[in-house]
Amino acid sequence: MSKYTGYHGLPMLAGLCTMEEALGNGLSVEDCVTRLKRMHYSLKRMHRIFNDRLTAEPVYELKMGFSLHSHLCAEQATGLRQRVGEMREPPLGMDAVPCEALERLFDEIANAPDTEDLLRGLYLVAVPQLRLEMEKYRVDTHPLADAPTRRLLRAALLDMTDIEDYGKQVQSAYGLEETEWSRELGKAWGGELIERQFSAEPRPFDGVPQRDARFPDPYNMGVNAEVFLYDKTMPVEPKTLMMYYKRLREIDVPEMMASIIAETGDQPWAYYRDMTRQLWDEARHAMMGEVGFAQKGVDWSKHVMVNFTWSLALNTQLTPKERHAVLYFIEQGLMPKNGKRYEWELGKESGNPLSALFQDFDWADEVLHARVGRDWYVSTFEDRKEAVRYGDECWSRVLMDWNRYKDSGKTEHRNWWPECYQAACDAGGLAPAPKVTAFKISYEVIRADLRNLSTSA
Repeated sequence: MSKYTGYHGLPMLAGLCTMEEALGNGLSVEDCVTRLKRMHYSLKRMHRIFNDRLTAEPVYELKMGFSLHSHLCAEQATGLRQRVGEMREPPLGMDAVPCEALERLFDEIANAPDTEDLLRGLYLVAVPQLRLEMEKYRVDTHPLADAPTRRLLRAALLDMTDIEDYGKQVQSAYGLEETEWSRELGKAWGGELIERQFSAEPRPFDGVPQRDARFPDPYNMGVNAEVFLYDKTMPVEPKTLMMYYKRLREIDVPEMMASIIAETGDQPWAYYRDMTRQLWDEARHAMMGEVGFAQKGVDWSKHVMVNFTWSLALNTQLTPKERHAVLYFIEQGLMPKNGKRYEWELGKESGNPLSALFQDFDWADEVLHARVGRDWYVSTFEDRKEAVRYGDECWSRVLMDWNRYKDSGKTEHRNWWPECYQAACDAGGLAPAPKVTAFKISYEVIRADLRNLSTSA
């Protein structure tokens, strides 16, 4: 068939491959399904490891990286799950362990006792090995008969390569090298049943958020961003600075949502995928705040006291359903005209294109999150009104720690706003407005949701 050509020299076989390649052999459907299930299992395990370790990971950059990588693994697992369901086998066996050696490998990574070993297991072993497995599948399978899977894996390989590249930078930053343990993990990927070390005693989920040295006062609740933003007497431009604080403060939302995902079992896979997507969105919002402070010329680690009191309180005082209830309740206050739309309008009015852009996407994301809340939280109640009432009730039960944090010596709730605002004015060559500098309202009596603000401000 070497002389077989397309009409007028047009690409044959829709451009998928040559005729010579199409005449070759490939994997059977059964072999394809077996390999895909192994990849799917690996992606699901990595999704949970990234998720379950981000709350207690102190380093901000790693929290953000874990948030993204958990989301990417969930998305690619979803695609493979759907593909297996198209190959004469519904996804009924998708949660089965394909290989005891592989299970033990991921158990070892999940129970790594410190950040360095966790990073070794994920970025030195699991991610690059899975990428190689995906590449081999694309080579081994038939390019025409199995074209849908090859397309899925092409997209998956883009994500896995990005994760691997991130891991290489992490490896360099931490000076990570192979250890005997990581070499054992490599053997396990090849099918060897290794001895349990870290997983001999399973590590419980740790829902207490941790922060690195750039967060010197994480209990600080001294600056009420919502009161400032909704004060019509305050000028618009400083409100963009306060909105950047609100965005960066959203670090605690992934910390909290990770605990819901980790501690909620027996849900359809779509639940975990949707919740992980929202978790990643909230991490993006935090990074928008980080970028905003960079635009303003403000070193947030010196001039902004980013607290973790919200995630700490919810993770340690409430059940997973109660945490989700609080999240949904707060989000409902963000959707009316006086919520996310208002913040977007502030960004536009300020003449700061970056602020307007960030708030535009922040608003759009919240619309998606409202749908996630309806699908997986409101659906467990008789009606939306009851779901909102329950969320308000749960939220009220955790708003009692302002004075306790101060009395126990954890924080003085210092008003850091004047120095932050001054730093932004200095960087921009602007004269500070006395009224803005004088702002000193804390969260002592007014909680951080717009529903409460409307009656308390």
